[in-house]
Amino acid sequence: LPNVQSIVFKEHEGSFLVGMMAAMASKTGKVGFVGGMDIPLIRKFECGYVGGAKSAGATDVIQNMTGDTPAAWNDPTKGGEIAKSQIDQGADIIYDAAGGTGVGVLQAAGDGGKLGIGVDSNQNGLLPGKILTSMVKRVDVAVYDAFSTAKAGEFKPGINVLGLKEDGVGVAMDDNNKALVTPEMTAAVDKAKADIIAGTITVHDYMTD
Repeated sequence: LPNVQSIVFKEHEGSFLVGMMAAMASKTGKVGFVGGMDIPLIRKFECGYVGGAKSAGATDVIQNMTGDTPAAWNDPTKGGEIAKSQIDQGADIIYDAAGGTGVGVLQAAGDGGKLGIGVDSNQNGLLPGKILTSMVKRVDVAVYDAFSTAKAGEFKPGINVLGLKEDGVGVAMDDNNKALVTPEMTAAVDKAKADIIAGTITVHDYMTD
């Protein structure tokens, strides 16, 4: 409809950056990914993360989905069990893209002396010092941009896609994780972000398969 704008995000671009950080922070070279319901959108997170982790030297990315029904979004106990299994296989950094299930993933990583990576919102404060970073989707930016264009009389209906270039996705940095992120990580992420925006690095989008 002419008064409707649908906003989607380039989750794979933000996931690439946290994948790099995971690989650089890992002591084992093995990192993990726990998705919620096995749907193409979550595979999109996974694919970007694997690309970033491998580009920064990860030797293995252990990947699991929680389930194939909507219940997969709200099972923190199972999320914790999957995370523990990945830790037993050598993963020491685990990224969750699993909704409420992800709380269990992050808790298990922290309890196991490993690091988690949050998703969508800034989850660094859930377990300060135990979450390396969070891959944030900037819904605030999306809403502000929509209102701003409407105010200026420039609102456009249709699909609006927000990635790193548009500040629609990114990595969360704050006092909760600053001790975990080295200057080398920050520099690598900044360079990769610039290269993705410039088109020098192309992050594979699972949804285009």
